[in-house]
Amino acid sequence: MRGTGFPAFAEKTAPIPIPGTRPPIEPPARRRTRWEASHVLALTLFAAYATLSGLRYHRMETRSWDLGIFEQAVRAYAHLQAPVVDLKGPGTNILGDHFSPVTALLAPAYRLFPTPLTLLVAQAALFALATVPVTRAATRLLGRASGLAIGVAYGLSWGIQQAVDFDFHEICFAVPLIAFSLEALLGRRWRAALLWAAPLVLVKEDLGVTLAAIALVVAWRARQDPSRARLYALGVAAFGVLATLVTIAVVIPAFNGSGGYDYWSKVDGGPTPFAGADIKLRTLAWLLLPTSGLLAVRSPLLLAGAPTLGWRFLSGEEHYWSTDWHYSAVLMPVVFLALVDAVDTSRLSRRPWLRAYADRLPACAVAAALALSTAQPLSALTESAAYRKPARAVAAEKLLSRIPDGVTVESDVGPISRLAGRCRVLWVGDTRGITPDWIALDNNSGWLEEPLAYARELHPQGRYRLAGQAGGYVLLQRE
Repeated sequence: MRGTGFPAFAEKTAPIPIPGTRPPIEPPARRRTRWEASHVLALTLFAAYATLSGLRYHRMETRSWDLGIFEQAVRAYAHLQAPVVDLKGPGTNILGDHFSPVTALLAPAYRLFPTPLTLLVAQAALFALATVPVTRAATRLLGRASGLAIGVAYGLSWGIQQAVDFDFHEICFAVPLIAFSLEALLGRRWRAALLWAAPLVLVKEDLGVTLAAIALVVAWRARQDPSRARLYALGVAAFGVLATLVTIAVVIPAFNGSGGYDYWSKVDGGPTPFAGADIKLRTLAWLLLPTSGLLAVRSPLLLAGAPTLGWRFLSGEEHYWSTDWHYSAVLMPVVFLALVDAVDTSRLSRRPWLRAYADRLPACAVAAALALSTAQPLSALTESAAYRKPARAVAAEKLLSRIPDGVTVESDVGPISRLAGRCRVLWVGDTRGITPDWIALDNNSGWLEEPLAYARELHPQGRYRLAGQAGGYVLLQRE
């Protein structure tokens, strides 16, 4: 169905809704045009996301060890082996850290293209794919112009941009699943909403609670439906909670060397929930103000984001509280589809100011996203330096190429993305008795003054020689 849109984008033929009534549904021809627009937008965003990630990899500007961790896991799956990730400790099965078997879906592509870029391109595709249901749902309820505006606002949202800029993470699978699920929910397709959300339990252990939250929203929306949708939804909600409990209490400990769940320490014995209240309030403001002008709080769909915010704000890890990294990506489809729902229902209000405010919010959301993007990661695509490979990166790659395939390497963040696909890479200081063949370290900050002395400190029984230094990197070889 469609509405008046907003002044800057409104169509001249757009019907004016009468308070308390809904405008007519678009004819099929308009829907076909809408789908094509959402697909073009998704392809455009995919190209932008993939380019941003690829260029950062090209410049050797990896931000964390996660790209190496997931490459080791996917590489193992690609060779039909257990997902052992030596970066988390020699012989560590990644299923004993976080439960994310969904990453095995990348194995066939990685087998054909064994490079970290495979993971980055797949992530870009998954984030962009979520644009389709977001745009489609917004267009069906609000009209073509408003729907496209919401789709652009989602695609340029700070939460997605920060996640794209953070190498790779398994939550990229959750974003389109949540988007398709909430789209189906808004279309009153209860079974589809539950089926799209069900695989979340295979993405990460905490997302079973997100599944439960979505199912409860379905149960609420279907409370007057004569079918058994409400009962099914309540059953799925129970399944989501149970899946999380079983995964954390049974499945992960079964794969974990210590027989426990390592992340309990992030909450247990940590600071009070009021710690970092200023940071948490700023994060909430970023989530609700530029994306929805606070109107999203009028929609029950926003409850789907409560579990993610809950564990983040209860954690003692300060970097979970802020807007950095990838932690807010799963919240973006929730907020924008909650905005769509809230605009749709608010336009039926008998309060003129609320109708007027809701009618203008799609335009405001896309304007805010465009304005904020000038200081977000995608803005780098407008800078010529982003497309040039620094001389230091060329020199560092040449240095690391001296390491033979298949050897054991101890490394910090910098060299991992160039080694994890062809060597056994261990995290520096966590080799647990293994004396590696090589030690590769990023010393661009100058933290390492005496490489040989540091090697002796790490491995008193081993003897190493300085194999080379280039591009800010140091390479040591075992004699």
